[in-house]
Amino acid sequence: MRFEIILAPEAIADRKRLQAHDRAAIDDAMEVHLRHEPEKVSKSRIKRLRFLRHPQYRLRVDDFRVFYDIIGQEVQILGIVLKADAEDWLNAEGEPS
Repeated sequence: MRFEIILAPEAIADRKRLQAHDRAAIDDAMEVHLRHEPEKVSKSRIKRLRFLRHPQYRLRVDDFRVFYDIIGQEVQILGIVLKADAEDWLNAEGEPS
C-alpha cells in the first residue's frame, strides 16, 4: 500500500532552511521509510510517540527528527527539526493525549 506524503507549510519552511545534502538525506528517508510502511516502528528509525495525540510518530534521520501524523493513506509531515531542538518543538507543537 502506497502512502501520500504531504508537507505542512511549517515543514516546507523547515525543509527550505536545510543545506542541500541534509535536505536530500531527509527526502530519501521519507521516501524509503514513510511511503510504504510509515507505522513500522523500529528501534533506530521510527518511533511511535507516547502520550501525544499529535504528532503521532517521529522519523530519525541523522541529526534531524521528522515529526508526522498518519491520516488514512496520507503521511502528514508536521516539522523537521534538529535533534537538539526536538524537545522544545514537541513542547510547543505537540498535543497531549
